[in-house]
Parts: sequence; structure tokens; C-alpha cells
Amino acid sequence: MLDYFFGINKALVHLTEVLPSYGVLVFFFVSEIVLGLIPPEIFIAWSSKMNSPWLFLSYLAVLSYVGGLISYWIGIYITNLPKVHDYIVNKLQKQLKNSKKWGGFLIMVGAILPLPFSMACMTAGIIEFPFKNVVLYGSLRLVRYAVYGFIIFSAL
Repeated sequence: MLDYFFGINKALVHLTEVLPSYGVLVFFFVSEIVLGLIPPEIFIAWSSKMNSPWLFLSYLAVLSYVGGLISYWIGIYITNLPKVHDYIVNKLQKQLKNSKKWGGFLIMVGAILPLPFSMACMTAGIIEFPFKNVVLYGSLRLVRYAVYGFIIFSAL
């Protein structure tokens, strides 16, 4: 709906055409840290047009994964804000318990499905899900990029 009114996809395609490759990668990395709302498929399609598409796809995959890990630490920081911490402890105790129980599943779903991975990682940070598990489950993000790259590169 927003794309219909604002032409977001068209603007992103234009962005990948006018920015140098490092500019596109930096833009993508920032977007993956800040909620990850821009569909990575646009960037995967962009990488297919590069001289070394699998190399650029690898860059995208690693940047997305690292962006999610940085989002985890943003979640940790948010939790350390006194008002947020008090709200979480006092108001969301039951949800917090369930979130910790299902945190690994949340990370895996965020890593492999077209959902914002950074939001899943930030949530994991807020609920103080163990970082080593985020690193492990989040590595499925790399698999997702390989599969999506194979599909998109085959279709183009």
C-alpha cells in the first residue's frame, strides 16, 4: 500500500543504480540494523547484476547477519534504560517468561523467513536471550541468503 503511494520499490531500485556498490552496501547495512524494513530481495537482485554476484551476495548475507547482532546489543541497551527496564519487569513478566522460552524459535523465524531479522534480534536483546544462542540461530540468515540468491539468480 505504501509502495503504491510513495513508490518505495522504484526509489530503492533507483538508489541501487546511482550509488556506487559500497554505498549500496552501507545503505543496506544501516537498514538491516535499523529495524530491517527494506526487503533484502531488492539488494539480492542488485547483487545478481554485479560482476561477481555470489561475492556481493556474500557481502549482503554477512552484513545482514552482523546487522542483526548489532540490533541485539541495541535491545540490551534499551533494556538498561531505567523506565524501560521497570516496565518490562513490572508489566510484561508473563510475556517475558514466554519470550525467553521461545526466543530461539523467534530468532530462527526471523533469520529464515521474510520478516525483519533485526527486530527479532532486538527483541532477543530486550528479553536478554543468551547472545551465543542468537549467534547460533541467527546464522540461519546466511543459509537464507544462499537459497534466495540461488532462486533469484536462476530466475534473472
